[in-house]
Amino acid sequence: MYDNNPTLEAPVKDIDESKQGQVYYNDQGVLAHGQKKFYIESYGCQMNFSDSEIVASILAEAGYFPTRIMEESDLILVNTCSIREKAEDTVRNRLKIYNKVKESKPETVIGVLGCMAERLKSKFLEEEKLVDIVVGPDAYRDLPNLLNVAEEGQRGINVLLSREETYADIAPLRLDTNGVSAFISIMRGCDNMCSFCVVPFTRGRERSRNAFSIVAEATDLVNQGYKEVTLLGQNVDSYKWENPESKEIVDFAQLLEMVALIHPKLRVRFSTSHPKDITDEVLFTMAKYDNICKYIHLPVQSGNSRILKLMNRTYDREWYISKVNRIYEIMPDCAISSDIIAGFCSETEEEHQESVDMIKFAKYSMSYMFAYSERPGTLAARKYPDDIPADVKKRRLQEIIDVQQAVSLAHNKEDLGKVFEILIDGESRRSDQHWKGRNSQNKVVIVPKDGVSKIGDFVHARIVDFSSITLIGELTNV
Repeated sequence: MYDNNPTLEAPVKDIDESKQGQVYYNDQGVLAHGQKKFYIESYGCQMNFSDSEIVASILAEAGYFPTRIMEESDLILVNTCSIREKAEDTVRNRLKIYNKVKESKPETVIGVLGCMAERLKSKFLEEEKLVDIVVGPDAYRDLPNLLNVAEEGQRGINVLLSREETYADIAPLRLDTNGVSAFISIMRGCDNMCSFCVVPFTRGRERSRNAFSIVAEATDLVNQGYKEVTLLGQNVDSYKWENPESKEIVDFAQLLEMVALIHPKLRVRFSTSHPKDITDEVLFTMAKYDNICKYIHLPVQSGNSRILKLMNRTYDREWYISKVNRIYEIMPDCAISSDIIAGFCSETEEEHQESVDMIKFAKYSMSYMFAYSERPGTLAARKYPDDIPADVKKRRLQEIIDVQQAVSLAHNKEDLGKVFEILIDGESRRSDQHWKGRNSQNKVVIVPKDGVSKIGDFVHARIVDFSSITLIGELTNV
């Protein structure tokens, strides 16, 4: 699912394990005398990319400058993901490459950050000796101290989880050089104990960030010229912050409104929603403000109620269907995407077919689709045999992919002739004569350059062609 060669392009803004690792860099300015350089790659979800910007800020305060050239760096970091086994395999392969750099430059420090750091700390440090430092998601403030330990020839580790850490006071170092879109972490951790998921064990308990610090960060981004923010959390709909002075509770619907009111042309996105927690108040807030994007990532994981119970998703098929219906009732123009797992423990062919049917019913604009990958330490690994043969998982996954592609194609066909406002965020990967951008529904739209528009501009495009993953538009003044 990963490509072993990291990309140097701007981070992809969807939670998508099929994308390459993101290499962060900054070409602005010249290194000060004696200043050290760090190189960082990130894998996995949007939260990891956001965390890398927090790490970059902490390192900048410690005198490190980001670079894209691994071989010239004094510090090589990989921000890891433990959601799937292949993600871990990819990181191990990258660590071997980092160590080849270290062979020619022994003073180079190699570190593992994030979810894998917490889960495989002893293996990295003691058994495989691939790294010098291991830092968990709640311990990034300790990086300067751990680097001092590593420079003295010792191995450093801090993977302690926290019930309070939100990094609310740290201004992330924005390393996405397009200057258009940015992540804002609004909460950390997760209290949903889905049986297949390691996140509660690697990122700790759920805690929400100060609402005013979120608004301040978004305001600062607007002042810097950013046009879009994505509010991040493992489950944004359970966001809840209590003002220590007034004792007033701010929930996610209220936070959405607070951010939307910063500026009418600031696009607001969020990820990810849990079906059991997204409320009518959130939906009505989305419908009320034009600058809140009409797109919801609503992972179903399985379309079958028995499997959902085994997954500990705390909703059944009927509940999910009613939630999808409610979204379309309040926002007919909303796009919904999903996560789907093929071949979960004991899944029958009939139950698999219910997942396939759910794609057709919900009319997902797209989905992230995976074969079940047992993760050590999870409830599923402890209680349920991973009893679906690999070839069956592969076949079921392909069936899900085929149906989703057909549904996506039909979804995009419905946009023919429609006019969308899109935010240009870069050049098309296939042609330097075209821009790419996204509409409110999070669909990629390709438009020809007109000699006037530029990255960061809002333009209107009439859709004239499509594929299952892309809309083709022509610029219009409508």
